[in-house]
Amino acid sequence: MSNTRVELVSVNVAKPGYLGERRGRMVESGIFKKPVENEGISISLTNLDGDGQADLRNHGGLDKAVYAYPVDHLPAWTRELQPDSPFGPGSFGENLSTSGWLESAVFIGDVWQWGDAVLQVSQPRYPCFKLGMTLNRPRVVKAMVNNARTGWYLRVLEPGAAPIAGPISVIEHGEGAISVTEAHLARLPHAAFELIERVASAPALAQGLRQGLREALETPVAP
Repeated sequence: MSNTRVELVSVNVAKPGYLGERRGRMVESGIFKKPVENEGISISLTNLDGDGQADLRNHGGLDKAVYAYPVDHLPAWTRELQPDSPFGPGSFGENLSTSGWLESAVFIGDVWQWGDAVLQVSQPRYPCFKLGMTLNRPRVVKAMVNNARTGWYLRVLEPGAAPIAGPISVIEHGEGAISVTEAHLARLPHAAFELIERVASAPALAQGLRQGLREALETPVAP
């Protein structure tokens, strides 16, 4: 890739709060991200300062410390889902609203230098019902799975302070050349055995996703 910089459009954080009711239960989430207005932000091993997750079993953790999403997708989502107002940075619950890089050009294991912090691409997002509740568009979950406009998670290799205005530099490319798109396709039903195997072998892949893919490889295919 000739471009070695990621344009940082917005940095967004939120603490968990009330999202709504589902199946008779209260749902909490940290998905309602708001842009950070300070000039800089601190990044720990598990979060940006001021950010949090309500469901630590499925969200957050070392391999999902930071979530990035390309604003390049927002016009298409606005056309397809027809919200009252066009989607803007932070609409999909992302920490980093980026521009110029799509899932097909971002690779598992890519290393980003953002201020003093060093991040590494670890896996695609797999959407859950909370995204549909947030946008009041339940069909967005299935649509994201089908169109692979997932964004990607990053782990923090080195905590530190970073400027809100960026930019972010891509200082290393992931070993194995497995794109975020390929990693997403590998976990879908009926994915090719060869693709699952290649993705599962990516050195920097998030451990949880790797385990799931390994289990898929060991599951007998129904006749």
